Amino acid sequence: MAQRRVLVVDDEKLIVKGIRFSLEQDDLKVDCAYDGEEALEYARNNPYDIILLDVMLPKLSGFEVCQQIREFSSVPIIMLTAKGDDMDKILGLEYGADDYITKPFNILEVKARIKAIMRRVEPKGSARETVRFVESGDMRLDCEGRRVYIQNKEIGLTAKEFELLELLITNPNKVYGREMLLNLVWGVDYPGDVRTVDVHIRRLREKIESNPSEPQYVHTKWGVGYYFLNE
Repeated sequence: MAQRRVLVVDDEKLIVKGIRFSLEQDDLKVDCAYDGEEALEYARNNPYDIILLDVMLPKLSGFEVCQQIREFSSVPIIMLTAKGDDMDKILGLEYGADDYITKPFNILEVKARIKAIMRRVEPKGSARETVRFVESGDMRLDCEGRRVYIQNKEIGLTAKEFELLELLITNPNKVYGREMLLNLVWGVDYPGDVRTVDVHIRRLREKIESNPSEPQYVHTKWGVGYYFLNE
């Protein structure tokens, strides 16, 4: 298996040095960037398995970097945010981040989050490969390749958006509560709250629905949760 590759972006060089040293102990290849423009250059020119991205950066903010990366890549992005700043967390998710970690953080938490995301995005085992494609109406999911097509046009989704859609479409008409979705897609140890689910559902609808306010695929059962309609 090819060595996993991580991009760490933070203007605090001591933090970057510590993260890099720790990740390299787990046999990860680590590249480092110290401002937003440098981060974008790395992301455009190299294939990464995950990106750790600080919010506060010189030249371009982490939000701007995240937004621009989403124009050409669905690589999982973990935002590093100020402690207790909920707006940073929400904005990060709005701009396409998959997860966030608050500073100051424990490096063991960082490594655990990275491993959890990598496990979720790596190819599934043989038991799941029997269900490689799922179709509903004009939508076609390639579960192995982690790609979504609507009317044969590929739709770019983030890792978490894809996982939400895959869970819902493979369990059509089943209503999932927000807490259940949070546990299934982000994991039971995820410290965030159900707003994370709402943000990702909204972003998913903006990408797959022709009219997000009147969804064709992902519906809301008010007061209960979300479900994929299979008529």
